[in-house]
Amino acid sequence: MQLVDRKFSKLGAEYAPGQEARQNTDELVVSSKVYSGIPVDFSHGDVDAFEPIPGSLEFFNKGVHIGGKQAYTEYRGSKEIREELATKLSNFIGSEINAVDNLIITPGTQGALFLAMGSTISRGDKVAIVEPDYFANRKLVEFFEGEIVPIQLDFFESDEKAGLNLSQLEEAFKAGVKLFLFSNPNNPTGVVYSEEEIFKIANLAEEYEATLIVDELYSRQIFDNRTYTHLYAQKIVSSENLITIMGPSKTESLSGYRLGVAFGSTKIIDRMEKLQAIVSLRAAGYSQSVLKSWFSEPEGWMEDRISKHQLIRDDLIAKLQAADGFKVRATEAGSYLFPEIPELKISIHEFVKALRVQAGVTVTPGTEFGPQYVNNFRINFSQDHQAAVAAMERIIQVVEEYRK
Repeated sequence: MQLVDRKFSKLGAEYAPGQEARQNTDELVVSSKVYSGIPVDFSHGDVDAFEPIPGSLEFFNKGVHIGGKQAYTEYRGSKEIREELATKLSNFIGSEINAVDNLIITPGTQGALFLAMGSTISRGDKVAIVEPDYFANRKLVEFFEGEIVPIQLDFFESDEKAGLNLSQLEEAFKAGVKLFLFSNPNNPTGVVYSEEEIFKIANLAEEYEATLIVDELYSRQIFDNRTYTHLYAQKIVSSENLITIMGPSKTESLSGYRLGVAFGSTKIIDRMEKLQAIVSLRAAGYSQSVLKSWFSEPEGWMEDRISKHQLIRDDLIAKLQAADGFKVRATEAGSYLFPEIPELKISIHEFVKALRVQAGVTVTPGTEFGPQYVNNFRINFSQDHQAAVAAMERIIQVVEEYRK
């Protein structure tokens, strides 16, 4: 039981999106100063401010009316929906995906990540992860009893690339790493890997016969006309050593339906299906119908969504750049910012709690994305525009109160 307890002790959910009520503030000593305003939860996007794809509920209802056939699909998802998805995704990434052998529908992209890692990690395996990167990556490697090999992302190094330490990655492969996991665009920084970086990652994986898992959740919401390079479309790396994860939960605001997809290696997809069969059986059958709305949005809908998010990003960055001692790189895709703040008199965890108590603002501490990020926090700025800007002003005020 002690070994099991240790595994689960590393899966803390206190700072996960939507979990702010779990943050214990009873013993927190804060000033009586209150910064009033509309409460904003930056730990996740606001699906009321940015509503789901038009018609998504109607697709769900159609799934319900289909009845048992839709409720009890194959474990890897409805064959009809997978075929439609394979066509849409193939057109999007520029490389053919086989609906029968190379694609699975999962309960959210989080479900896809769990299944992919559970299908590729054994006890003692060395697994390379990026720091900073999605907080579940580290937790899942530890849960599956792998050994973490961190690869640094110097996201302040240059605006022309993400900043991955490729020499460090190669040394990791030389040292026996057989799995590299990363998100592109990066979560939490929002930086996009350059074409050169993607080519190098693919080449290294092929040379050292390593498997790659890439989370491309935000690859549709790209700002400033940046170039985005899909790893799957690069023929350098064998498709049997690659899994790509995508889904409509964020950019398209369909998170409540819990939908994700993974595509790539036939062998790994087969394993994922077997694991899904004992974890959740399938992605919720009626929800799968909602995937028919994905990549079928009304004309101009996606462009409008990207434009509105870019305006919010620009206003928040302007606030941060004008504040004393803050450092931030502009988000290139998605809806995250990962600012570095001045050194405080309190820890980042105490700051996060004080921020919620005094200012009604919820953020995610930087230490969720790497232990060294004690002066960073992450926000998801997919929020009401004016409420987000006002909340950022309150964040800056609270930082000023507690800075050294």
